[in-house]
Amino acid sequence: MMMRLSSRFPVAVQMLIILAWCPEELKVTSELMALSVNTNAALIRRIMGYLKKAGLIEVAPGAGGTKLTQDPAGITLLQVYRAVELTSQDRLFGLHESQNLRCPIGKRINRILRPHLAGAREAMERSLAGVTIGKLLDEFPSFEQTSFS
Repeated sequence: MMMRLSSRFPVAVQMLIILAWCPEELKVTSELMALSVNTNAALIRRIMGYLKKAGLIEVAPGAGGTKLTQDPAGITLLQVYRAVELTSQDRLFGLHESQNLRCPIGKRINRILRPHLAGAREAMERSLAGVTIGKLLDEFPSFEQTSFS
């Protein structure tokens, strides 16, 4: 059985690229971002809450629009990931905590597996830290060449 990972992170990245890509005079709302993501505005607003709490965006009241709080070249994918995906436990992988302690595998598996999973998380975080929203933005056409419609 495959475990599905959350899509909050790629959606949040898409939202930040939209904010960086659109001209400043355009009022970017959750409804506009929902059109691009092809989802409902409620999901966008929930992710906006995470991004706002992390200090990556500011949201004007009502339909006032959303803006980045910093240059896209200074926002790393690691910051976005941490804003929307990590739990208070700061773990990428969860370990099964109710192992059968009478089993020779069950009583040792978490202790043996933990450092390997931590290494995988550290490698992923190093990779995400090396990519910025600005770097990704460079791969998209300018606003003058393309629009949402």
